[in-house]
Formats: sequence, structure tokens, C-alpha cells
Amino acid sequence: MKYLLIIFGSICLALGVIGIFLPLLPTTPFLLLAAACYVRSSEKLYLWLIRQKHLGTYIRHFREHRAIPLHAKIISVSMVWITLTYCAIAIIDPIWFKALFILLAIGISWHILSYKTLK
Repeated sequence: MKYLLIIFGSICLALGVIGIFLPLLPTTPFLLLAAACYVRSSEKLYLWLIRQKHLGTYIRHFREHRAIPLHAKIISVSMVWITLTYCAIAIIDPIWFKALFILLAIGISWHILSYKTLK
């Protein structure tokens, strides 16, 4: 079981890192899941993840304050709107698909903005 948790935690960590660059893939939930897997399977991996300069701060801020830093909110919401608006205008043809992308952008933005802002 320990090795399965390490593998699953590593997959979640990879998805979390990819989520930094892809706006539709959430970063924080995958990093939290990776931390949860590591804490149950390998203290060494958990401490390594928590001590990471950038990734560790996401986890610590969210676990301690249930909040997202302002710059992360701005970047996340901006990337979601840029990507989905581009897809709705330039890539997708049916109007209902365009509307779906805009509704998706609204939903994702609402979810991100619903968390407290860490100052």
C-alpha cells in the first residue's frame, strides 16, 4: 500500500505541476492530494514537498489558512479567461460550444475567487 500511495502521490504531483501551466487543470488540489499521499507513505517525500520553495507554499498556505495568494488568483483567473475565450472565438464553431466555454470560465473563476485571499 505504501508504494501505491507513493506512485499515486507522484502522479498527483506531476498533474499539479502541469496545472501551473494549463489553466483547466487545477494545481492546489493535486498538490494537496500528493501531500496527503506522501504523509501516509513517506515522511521523506512529504518533507521534501513541503519544503519546496514554490510548491510547498501552495500547500502550506492552503492547509493553514484555506486561502489562495492574490497573485495566484490573478494569474489563474486570467489564464482561464484567456485560454477559454481564445478557444471559444478561434477554435470552436458551434455557438452552444462557445457558450459552454464561457460558462466553464465563469464557474472556474467563481470557484477560485470563492476562497479567501491570502495577504
